[in-house]
Amino acid sequence: MLNLLGLSSGAIIAIVLGAFVGLILLGLICVVLYVWVCRNNLVRLKNNVEEAFSTMDVYMKKRYDLVPNLVETVKGYTKHENQTLKEVVAARNLAMGAQGAEKAKADGAFGKQLMTYVSALAEQYPDLKANANFIDLQSQLKKLEEDIAYSRKYYNGTVKEYNNKVEMFPSNLVAKRFGFEKKEMFVVEDAEERKTVKVKF
Repeated sequence: MLNLLGLSSGAIIAIVLGAFVGLILLGLICVVLYVWVCRNNLVRLKNNVEEAFSTMDVYMKKRYDLVPNLVETVKGYTKHENQTLKEVVAARNLAMGAQGAEKAKADGAFGKQLMTYVSALAEQYPDLKANANFIDLQSQLKKLEEDIAYSRKYYNGTVKEYNNKVEMFPSNLVAKRFGFEKKEMFVVEDAEERKTVKVKF
């Protein structure tokens, strides 16, 4: 048919080769665009994970900062509770210093110990329940526990989305090439700590 147009066999070969080279170039452009878009998505997802962890960390730090206020408020009522108080403060310091996967475990232990301690105080010292500072601290602590739970859920959701992108084909090829690695979920290992913390005073 091309011969009907008066083209020589050399011209036909040139056209076919040109089309073939054009297809290869188009394929390369598509691959480069895919890698570019995929890498940008991975960066965005990684930043979302870091932002979610930072948000969760802010709430946990608020809880850590609440402990000294709680200590000052209950000091007069709990002079003989010194050992328990030291354990709560030690758990707080351990949780504050933990990094990565250990942070989940240490923070879970601290949260459980803090709530147990506060509940025990409220039961042992009825007059403490009427103290305005203690009541305010209780409500702050309850709100913080809810905020921490929501922020952990948000963090784990962003980690799941990021990990899916890092592990699923073909984005896993781009992730591997640019050094994006799987992130760990914020998981509490102790079965007791997985239960809802009951803040009752």
